[in-house]
Amino acid sequence: MTRVKLCGLRSEADVRTVLELRPDYAGFILSGGFRRSIDYDTFITLSAMLKDSGIMRVGVFVNEPLDSLVGRFSEGIDVIQLHGSESEQYISALRKHTDKLIIKAFTIKSASDIEAARASSADYVLLDSGTGTGSTFDHSLIADIGRPYFLAGGLTPENVGEAIRRFEPFAVDASSSLEIDGVKDKVKMAAFVKAVRNA
Repeated sequence: MTRVKLCGLRSEADVRTVLELRPDYAGFILSGGFRRSIDYDTFITLSAMLKDSGIMRVGVFVNEPLDSLVGRFSEGIDVIQLHGSESEQYISALRKHTDKLIIKAFTIKSASDIEAARASSADYVLLDSGTGTGSTFDHSLIADIGRPYFLAGGLTPENVGEAIRRFEPFAVDASSSLEIDGVKDKVKMAAFVKAVRNA
């Protein structure tokens, strides 16, 4: 069964909805400078709400200095998602400090991007159209990936079922499509999770 990741959570209301809907992963943007970024204190509060829930807490980082990631944010995270231009050397160095699962995101624009994702040493790769763009990429490129992956970018309650039936990703990830005026919408979140489970 395809797993579900709801990302860009920012409030206690978001997390209460997650606890009700029971996705497999809950994502928090922990690098600064993005619309859905949250500060450290907020993260600690929200992460604690999910402790022992069985929902994997994903910390999303964009070119974060390794010392900051390992030293400050390691508590309260079950999975580390790297969503910038982090190199294989960065991943190797990170593994010396943690045994947490690592997801490496790739912006897919051509077959060469799929090749890079295939070769990544991360535990999982995430295929996206960009950073929170809410748009899709050419899904025909996925055919040659040859490894489990998270599918992201432009997935909605209306189209995620078809994407799962066509491509059978390990997991699907949504954020901006689940919002109204920049705020997570419970109805949209519930519809997305239901569509994935039904597929």
